[in-house]
Amino acid sequence: MSMIDTVRSSMMEAMKNKDKVRKDALSALLAALKAKAIDLGERDGISDEEAVAVVAKEIKRLKETAETAPAGYEAVVEECNAKIAILSEFMPKQMSEDEIKETIKGVLANLGIENPTAKQKGIIMKNLMPLTKGKADGKLVNEILSGFFVE
Repeated sequence: MSMIDTVRSSMMEAMKNKDKVRKDALSALLAALKAKAIDLGERDGISDEEAVAVVAKEIKRLKETAETAPAGYEAVVEECNAKIAILSEFMPKQMSEDEIKETIKGVLANLGIENPTAKQKGIIMKNLMPLTKGKADGKLVNEILSGFFVE
């Protein structure tokens, strides 16, 4: 079952249960998934990897909306957080900080870098991001990697 089919069936279930917030979140996700399929020219849907990227993008958009909401708009922030929780169900298990650190150590070992410097960040990230894509927030990976640098 493709991600689009899974989201569609979950949305139908939310409609039956009259869960408006869930239905709205899944409806927006379904529209984003379909738009991505159209952009890619895929009639049969999109790959799981592409679908996860769409979900991550929607979660990021909701986080930005919650962070930029003016004071006094707690309802908007709460709704965004609820939608983020719903969309997170469609993401693969996220890596812990320890798992990210172990992945970084593995990449450094593969590259033969014992004392990484900020100048080597580009090459490290180029090798690291494919291993964490969809499994960890890029911002968090970047922060953890920065802790490895020797001045």
